[in-house]
Amino acid sequence: MVRHNNQLPDNLPQLQNLIKRDPESYKEEFLQQHNHFRSFLEVFRLHPEKFDKDLDVVSMFLAQVAHCYPDELATFPQELIETLEKHNTVLHSDMRMTFCKALILLRNKGLLEPTALLSLFFNLLRCQDKALREFLQNHIITDIKNVNSKHKNAKINTALQNFMFTMLKDSNDRAAKMSLDIMIELYKKNVWNDAKTVNVIATGCFSKVTKVMVASLKFFMGTDPEDKDSDDSDSDDEPNVKEIMLANKVNKKTKKREKQLKKVKQMFVKSKKKKSKAPQFNFSALHLIHDPQGFAEKLFKQLQKNNDRQEIKIMGMDVISRLIGLHNLFLINFYPYIQKFLKPHTTDVTKMLQFLAQASHELIPPDVLDPVVKTLVDNFVTERNSSDVMAIGLNAVREICARCPLAMSEDLLRDLAQYKHYRERSVMMAARSLIGLFKNVMPDMLHKKDRGRPTEATMALEPVQYGKINAKDFVPGAEILLEKEKDIDIDSAESEDDEEWIDVSHSSDEGDLTLASEDEEVEDEEDDDESERRNSKVPKVKKSKNDKEEESEEEDEVSEKFIKRKKKTYATKLERKKRKIERMRKSKEDSRTEYTAEKKEKAAQVSVTRILTDKDFKRIDEALAVQQVVHAKKGKKRPLEEERGELVKLGDIENIFKRKRHDYEARQETVRKGQEGREKFGYKDGRQNPLCSKTNREKKKNKAYQMVKHKFKGKEKRSFKDKQIALRNHLVKLKKMK
Repeated sequence: MVRHNNQLPDNLPQLQNLIKRDPESYKEEFLQQHNHFRSFLEVFRLHPEKFDKDLDVVSMFLAQVAHCYPDELATFPQELIETLEKHNTVLHSDMRMTFCKALILLRNKGLLEPTALLSLFFNLLRCQDKALREFLQNHIITDIKNVNSKHKNAKINTALQNFMFTMLKDSNDRAAKMSLDIMIELYKKNVWNDAKTVNVIATGCFSKVTKVMVASLKFFMGTDPEDKDSDDSDSDDEPNVKEIMLANKVNKKTKKREKQLKKVKQMFVKSKKKKSKAPQFNFSALHLIHDPQGFAEKLFKQLQKNNDRQEIKIMGMDVISRLIGLHNLFLINFYPYIQKFLKPHTTDVTKMLQFLAQASHELIPPDVLDPVVKTLVDNFVTERNSSDVMAIGLNAVREICARCPLAMSEDLLRDLAQYKHYRERSVMMAARSLIGLFKNVMPDMLHKKDRGRPTEATMALEPVQYGKINAKDFVPGAEILLEKEKDIDIDSAESEDDEEWIDVSHSSDEGDLTLASEDEEVEDEEDDDESERRNSKVPKVKKSKNDKEEESEEEDEVSEKFIKRKKKTYATKLERKKRKIERMRKSKEDSRTEYTAEKKEKAAQVSVTRILTDKDFKRIDEALAVQQVVHAKKGKKRPLEEERGELVKLGDIENIFKRKRHDYEARQETVRKGQEGREKFGYKDGRQNPLCSKTNREKKKNKAYQMVKHKFKGKEKRSFKDKQIALRNHLVKLKKMK
């Protein structure tokens, strides 16, 4: 059917709409446009660097109606792909973008396989066109996400992951970096969150391209620049939205207020987006590494070999320390390497301390960490440093010992415990936190006065030994389920009589104190014998020289016998006291062992014979909390955190206890409270009649300076002699007044 005055070939949007409604009726017009496309494409291939508007419009038209004529356009996608593959680097940027959009339309209509298109787009990432690269990156992420929306498409994922692995080693830096960014984004969106993706990203840590290496290290560090921006926007210094909007309505319209209002609105939108995001939990990428020991060793070798910037070295040390801590690796040379950075003036020294604490775990030999801890204490915990440096050093020691208690020696711990009475609050609180840690881990290493009262939890502690794993075959605290259910109140768990408690410590201080008391008893007995000897003296009689010599010899013999007898008596009593102390200690140990064994037996009985519910576990947690405070003098204490986080928080090391600075209003309030009930300061008028007249000298104080300045001019020009005379006359006048 021939249409007269047909204007559809010149109006492609209208023709596109009509074809989608009735493809068969407008097939002739479509074939005409298809022929135009082929002719335009042949001409364009002669000069691909030039922009062809006709080809641009017809290509998008055919892509829009391709699903209506699949047979006629069977070769259309391949023609576009061949053009892009052959002329991708010399194509005009607008034409290249048009062809990519047309292919994406065909892919969305299901006329193109994802592997063919995505492999082409990965190759196009080499183009020096930033807008195109960002556009392709967003499409690749969205397309792969849609492919895996219903179920994981293992075939497509494997092919694309293998292709990306080759792209990471590409000579083009931009293509390698973009491929890495795509994989990281897909991992964060839980599309490719398998071990293969993580290990492909891990190879980027050894790339010669600095950008690729840094991006891979940041991925394993779990840092995200967007999170930092959102944290900054949520600070307390930012103005309130309602206040700014109200001020903008009432006050004068200025550019500054308009910009401020715009900024506040943007921040408000960001904060709403952040609240709507799902919470992110522990970063699990490091757990999926196939060979963490080999990966850490290669990273450490690269860290020692490369002469990178300080920021990149810090990233490498962070990833290595996380690997060591999470997988309990042995990388002995890492600790002497980081030891040389442990100085207060080192840049980012708190991060170095964080890495050292992260790399500590129970399986590290104490001989390896001992010199590092001593260096840390010598450089930080000394009175020649400021209080903040000392507190940071003590916090770092605490975090290391929390993960490897055997790294601390008994003498060093007792020396550090002396800082609990330091004059600066930050140092005092850091030392007390260190004491509190060892109270719940290894209380025998502390002084007896620092151990505090023994609780049920500390009585059940087993001695920490290197390489020994305290694996339990029962649920700790399950014996509480044998008792009748009742409300557990931590305050009521305290002992009614605080004075009646048993000391179950094993230190030598008790023996020393007991032996000292024994020495006092022996000295008292010696004093009594000496007094008896003095009282039993015979009256003095004059004796000859020979008699005196004989008497002196007899006295020497008696004194020797007396000393021997006293020594023997003292040794016997001392041995008896020692045996008594040993018996008391043994009985305490036996009672402690019986107590813990009985509880273990009951807990094992409950764990084996019944299935525990959520309610049972809640009761067990409450009972364990009570065990932390039973027999305690003060009220509630925080329960012992048996399971610590996988990573060390930098705030735990930089946490310094200080009194918060008061703002202006708080200071004024304290000043006003101090002025209550106090006489008004200033000049006190002692006259009986306050309404009487004042002297000219008093009136002169309230006059303006311009009224009295002529009287001060004479004083300025006086000589030294005149000043002496005036002072003498003044003193004579004062003397007469007295």
